Amino acid sequence: MAFQALTIAGSDSGGGAGIQADLKTFSALGVYGASVLTAITAQNTRTITAVKMLTPEIIRAQMGAVFDDLAIGAIKIGMLGGPDAICAVAEGLAACAVPAPVVLDPVMVSKSGDALLADDAVAVLRARMLPLADLLTPNLPEAARLLDTPEATDETQMREQGRALLALGPRAVLMKGGHASGAVCIDLLVTQDDVLQLSARRHPTRNTHGTGCTLSAAIAAGLARKMPLTAAVSMAHTYLQGAIEAADRLDIGHGHGPVHHFHKVWPNG
Repeated sequence: MAFQALTIAGSDSGGGAGIQADLKTFSALGVYGASVLTAITAQNTRTITAVKMLTPEIIRAQMGAVFDDLAIGAIKIGMLGGPDAICAVAEGLAACAVPAPVVLDPVMVSKSGDALLADDAVAVLRARMLPLADLLTPNLPEAARLLDTPEATDETQMREQGRALLALGPRAVLMKGGHASGAVCIDLLVTQDDVLQLSARRHPTRNTHGTGCTLSAAIAAGLARKMPLTAAVSMAHTYLQGAIEAADRLDIGHGHGPVHHFHKVWPNG
């Protein structure tokens, strides 16, 4: 049987983030991907021009259909958009009672700067979704917003915020340092017992659309393949660095282009 993972997220019509990035990542890493859409966005590499949220009923129906038939080995959750969608996903997970690890990427703002999570949804996300997450993957602005505190500016503050987020219910937190400055990008995997540092050279490219989606989906793919969490995070980190390094070869759009999900499959394009 093929390894199987589910993404619950919004659609990106430009193909670089959201459901599309997740499914590409699953496929690139040898995992069959299923999907539950929470929203449809009219979006390209430069901006988002429209967002249509799907109803809680259709979100729950999609989840029920997937879980009723597929052997899902891991779940990645991305853009939820608002309180209704958050509650629908939380209720859907409870109703289906699938024993699969959950990777929660708390998507709040797009690469172009457009808001993807309403202000009134932050408290609901914190209360309903964080306790369901086996891994929470916030970038520095998202972590600060979840904690209602200023952004971390150094590794010590990243560790402190990671531990503060652990107290809200997730089993582990991956603090992503992509929004920080410096020649080296540092991520911290914070658990109850340890802190693992992952570092990489910062690549000089603006083609980083979908990096957060891709990283969380890659971790979910690793978990679906039965990898331990630390191994899944390390594998995903390496995969994403390769996708960013190869991003300029794609030459997609006129803004923040996507990373190259299939950099190992299309080595020259």
